[in-house]
Amino acid sequence: MRSLSPRTAAAVAVTGTLTGALCLVGSVATGTGAGNLGTGVARAAVGCKVAYTKNDWGTGFTASVTITNQGDPLNGWKLAYSYTGNQRLSSGWNGKWAQSGTAVTVTNESWNGSLATGAAVQIGANFTYSGKNDDPTAFSVNGVACNGGGGPTDPPTGPAPALKVSGNKLVDAGGKTVTLRGVNRSGGEFACVQGNGFWDGPMDAASITAIKSWKVNAVRVPLNSDCWLGLSNVPAAYRGTAYQNAVRAYVGLLLDNGLTPILDLHWTHGLWTGNDSHCQTADAECQKPMPDAQYTPEFWKQVATAFKGDTGVVFDLFNEPYPNNLQVMDYNQSWKCWRDGGADCTGLTYEAAGMQDMLDAVRGTGAANVVIAGGNSYSNDLSQWLANKPSDPTGNLAAAWHSYNFNYCKDSGCWDQQLAPVAAQVPLVAGEIGENSCGHSYTDTLMAWLDAHGASYLGWTWNTWDCSSGPSLISSYDGTPTAYGAGLRAHLLGS
Repeated sequence: MRSLSPRTAAAVAVTGTLTGALCLVGSVATGTGAGNLGTGVARAAVGCKVAYTKNDWGTGFTASVTITNQGDPLNGWKLAYSYTGNQRLSSGWNGKWAQSGTAVTVTNESWNGSLATGAAVQIGANFTYSGKNDDPTAFSVNGVACNGGGGPTDPPTGPAPALKVSGNKLVDAGGKTVTLRGVNRSGGEFACVQGNGFWDGPMDAASITAIKSWKVNAVRVPLNSDCWLGLSNVPAAYRGTAYQNAVRAYVGLLLDNGLTPILDLHWTHGLWTGNDSHCQTADAECQKPMPDAQYTPEFWKQVATAFKGDTGVVFDLFNEPYPNNLQVMDYNQSWKCWRDGGADCTGLTYEAAGMQDMLDAVRGTGAANVVIAGGNSYSNDLSQWLANKPSDPTGNLAAAWHSYNFNYCKDSGCWDQQLAPVAAQVPLVAGEIGENSCGHSYTDTLMAWLDAHGASYLGWTWNTWDCSSGPSLISSYDGTPTAYGAGLRAHLLGS
């Protein structure tokens, strides 16, 4: 989906006009959350479990901490623990981190302070150190000792399967077919560049538990190239290493919970102000017609390097290319542009990277992860996908397709003509499906067709937006579905 600014979203919501594959997002809600630690906490009977893990690279480390509430519901929490060495806090996320001497405290954000009995929240931070880096052995929440006074607990179990392509199927290490059924989790493409954090809403263990309650086995995570690469147009707190570590932490949490992460490059660099333009800047602040050659290959080189050690992670090369919609090249030429970028993108006002360029960047790192490539016309057109299929030395390439009730390819006649031949040769992943009617009659019909053809699909989106301008699957991060989301939820629970 195309993600626009909050102001544009409000305007479109009023007019009710939607063109192309359109998604509107708002800003992350702001607030201090400090007032949550009031009388509600004092009255609560606190019981807690803390799981602490770290990724240590010798001079620094990322600490990942999961707090599980085993007592009365909490309306605000404060974690406290201490180190025994010279570990020093650099940055933290999903909570307000502070350090005094060896003592570390973390207070909830405004959006994750409420913890029902049995609910969990995942937080993380980066530290530097020298010498020994022993794990902390005692934790407390709101002044009450956790883990019965013992040490850290084990991380969640249930790793996501390693994946590869076999014919037209995705299979695990044992050769068993894996069909991805999931949701998109939007936010990583826009919050950072808008200065509103890394994500839109909670990305913690409790939110993943809610996602899993729908029998989901995959989550697509849209990303922003400028934020990952640390370009200067992104606020310093949300770019470069800080952004990368936030992505790593969420991917790790998904993998540990048995969910396949699909990393999608959603917003990229490149100035396009012609037909079907969505922003008047070269910065990664909207959906662009094609990924740029200046930064995109480096983005994929770095992402592939970061995750090539786990083939449970899937790479989605570019959200929704649409060179065919620019009115500067004919249809056949737009497919050459799609595959090869550069000079084949006649009329485009910046140098584009093609699907082959991005795939080469991934494979050049030695990464054998499954890669998916979306089609033309906002990934809704696959008519020439097979004829222009990028060359992949590993054979681990799948086709991505997006489908909404307002797209042109929205009936079984088109699906039989365009999709069936693709699905017969390579795995087909409908990375985004949805409708802006606030109902689910379209997606019900579509999911039945995709099931019959062994295709994977993921609903847009697990965010609490208005279903007609989103469209949004949920009205609350506890997994309460919208009328539209109820269709996907019922289908997955019944499958």
